[in-house]
Amino acid sequence: MADAAALMGEAAGSDRLDPAARPYADALAALFPDLGGRVTDADEARRILAAVPATARPQVVGAVEDREVPGPAGAPPVPVRVYYPDPERWQGSRPTVVFCHGGGWVLGDLDTYDATARALCRASGAVLVSVDYRRAPEARFPAAVHDAYAALRWAGAHLDELGGDPDALVVAGDSAGGNLAAACAQLARDDPAYGDPALALQVLIYPCLDAAQDTGSYRSNAEGYFLTAAHLRWFWEQYLGPGGDGGNPLASPLAGDPRGLPPAYVVVAGCDPLRDEGEAYHHRLLGAGGRSALDSHPGMFHGFLALAGVLPEARRALARLGEVIDSTHTNGKTSGETGGDAG
Repeated sequence: MADAAALMGEAAGSDRLDPAARPYADALAALFPDLGGRVTDADEARRILAAVPATARPQVVGAVEDREVPGPAGAPPVPVRVYYPDPERWQGSRPTVVFCHGGGWVLGDLDTYDATARALCRASGAVLVSVDYRRAPEARFPAAVHDAYAALRWAGAHLDELGGDPDALVVAGDSAGGNLAAACAQLARDDPAYGDPALALQVLIYPCLDAAQDTGSYRSNAEGYFLTAAHLRWFWEQYLGPGGDGGNPLASPLAGDPRGLPPAYVVVAGCDPLRDEGEAYHHRLLGAGGRSALDSHPGMFHGFLALAGVLPEARRALARLGEVIDSTHTNGKTSGETGGDAG
């Protein structure tokens, strides 16, 4: 009966989506490739998205630097883009955020996520290291995880050069990037060679955390809210490949041991197939004695944070993200450290 109720909720249509968000969800859906349907080739999907004209003017930050950092053993260097905050507004050592972009491990790159990186840098005053990890299907799991972790290790070893506070190293990501950020948190905990600095925070923005794809939100939000369950099935197929181990905790961080992980700040959208796994990760951390805050936006859809320039709800979420990241420097604590929900 629960499944039937979920399907009836979906039949109610877009009523659960904030009316202010509906035009943007529909516009994004119209521009996005029909992944797993008419579009099954990764290069074709990338070409379709590359043809979409940019509409926003890049926000100004203190400085931007493209560079390469050492990759995993036997792999090529990892390109990163480092964003420095405005030194007149943000003085002294600052938090350092290693950011993994979304795109289902297949789409997205430094350029397509430039606006998001700039917005996070401005909101938090952090030095932001955006990671151009290898993408699937050309490089399947665990290539992206290893690249992201290599970038995290590099950032932690170069905080003096970056101007970062050694007590305020953060790993962050949205969607598939949230998956990589959570996997990096597990690697940093389990790697005897990791050492210092300890991670102060993991920031997971509507993260993709479970290859099982079997939750109530996958059914109730399967269609009609931009990102679909069919898109996600295609992304997982590209990432894992035939016979890939979706149960590996580095592929499905929700399946990992939550004990001893750094504090988390988890953003979820109510009209998103991924909602339930983000909430489940938050509650697993709390149940293991960890710290986590959940910022829930019931009327929003997957990807809404990128619309901070036009959606008040997204603007508020971005401001809170900035405050939480900044707090790792100012007092070493996360917002909502005892748990509970924000928003």
